[in-house]
Amino acid sequence: MGKDRLTAFSDGVIAIIITIMVLELRIPHGADWAALRGVAPSFLTYVMSFVYLAIYWNNHHHLLHTVARVDGLILWANSHLLFWLSLIPAATAWMGQNLSAPLPAAVYGAALLMPAIAYYLLQKAIIRRQGAHSVLARALGSDIKGTISPVLYIVGIALAFVLPWISIAIYALVAVMWLVPDRRIEKTLRETRRSESFTRASSGPPSSVTTASRKE
Repeated sequence: MGKDRLTAFSDGVIAIIITIMVLELRIPHGADWAALRGVAPSFLTYVMSFVYLAIYWNNHHHLLHTVARVDGLILWANSHLLFWLSLIPAATAWMGQNLSAPLPAAVYGAALLMPAIAYYLLQKAIIRRQGAHSVLARALGSDIKGTISPVLYIVGIALAFVLPWISIAIYALVAVMWLVPDRRIEKTLRETRRSESFTRASSGPPSSVTTASRKE
């Protein structure tokens, strides 16, 4: 089946997740700076989660550019990713209201770790469908950032029970790391299209001799 419904559904779910998350923001109870400082932790947590969701949407958009058709495994792997992303608003709200507490910081890290694992599984499902020599397989390569990120999440979760602020800093570090544009898929797609164009140009139109022989 085609990928259009999968793309539209995923975009809609991520948009709803962001909407739910912003609705969880607390309104300042007052009109002074003290009231504004009171909601600062929730706002900062919201900003970090919004950045994460934007990163996932951006990368998911590029990921689906490598897909021509989807199968059942890709559909379920994509739904698995969306399930874990849908839990980010709850983890965001809890940590925002308890910014220095160990357990909320650990749960927030788990809410980031599970989508990372789900995204990896989605990549594997696509490669299984497209083949080991597909555009995505060639674009990912060693995937250093994709390998390091889950390790950092696990370290952050463990540190949350000792130094919650350090764990939050690690989560922010991973977000900054992924903010740097990842152009591997775009680059591989351009190279593939250039190679296909060159192949078509090299083959060229049939020669006059060949055409004449065909007419005979």
